Amino acid sequence: MRVTLDIYPDIVAMMTADVAAGERAVSAAIREAGNGLKTAWRAQITGAGLGARLANSIRSQAFPKSGESLDAAALVWSKAPVIVGAHNTGPLIRSKNGFWVAIPTAAAGKSTRGGRISPGEWERRTGLRLRFVYRRRGPSLLVAEGRLNTKGRAVASRSKTGRGLVTAPIFLLVPQVKLPKRLDLARDAERAHDAVPGLIVANWVEGRWSSSGA
Repeated sequence: MRVTLDIYPDIVAMMTADVAAGERAVSAAIREAGNGLKTAWRAQITGAGLGARLANSIRSQAFPKSGESLDAAALVWSKAPVIVGAHNTGPLIRSKNGFWVAIPTAAAGKSTRGGRISPGEWERRTGLRLRFVYRRRGPSLLVAEGRLNTKGRAVASRSKTGRGLVTAPIFLLVPQVKLPKRLDLARDAERAHDAVPGLIVANWVEGRWSSSGA
C-alpha cells in the first residue's frame, strides 16, 4: 500500500516568502532609522547655531548598498568629525606649543577660510604687527595700532597725522579654554536604535498587507 501525503500550503514556499519579507522589513527599517538619525543630527547642529554647512556634513549610508538582508546596517557619520566631535564633547583646548590659546576679538574678523583666524593669518592679511601685552589679572593680549573700520575691524591707518589711530585688542591669550558642549548626538543615536524593532514590525506588517492586496 502506498500512501501519498500532500502538504498544503507549501511550507518551504511559505518559509522562503517569510525570510524574503523579513529581509525587506529589516532593510527598510534600517534605512529609515539611518535617515532619521541623519535628519535629527542635522537639526541639532543648526539648532545649536553651528550653521547649515556643518549640518550638511552629516551623511548616512545603508548596507548592503543594493539588495536586502536580515543583517542590514546603517552608518551615520560626519565629514567634519573633529569639529562636530568637539561640539559634542566640549573638550578642554590647550595650545599645541604649551603657551597660549589665541581667541580673536571682534576687531580681528574671521579667517578667509572660514572660522577662527590665527595671529599669523591676521598679520599677513592686514600688514600690521601684533604686540604682546601681559596682564596679571585677566587674559593677556595681542594688540595692534591701526584704526577701526565701520564693521569694527582693525585695519591699517592711512592717516599721516595719526588721526583715528587706536590700540585695539585683536586676540585674547589664555592658557586653555573649555569649549561648551553644544550637541548631544548620543541622545538621538539611542532614540534611533530603540526605534528599530518597531520599524521592522511596521514594515513587515505593511509588506504582508501589500502582498495580500496584490
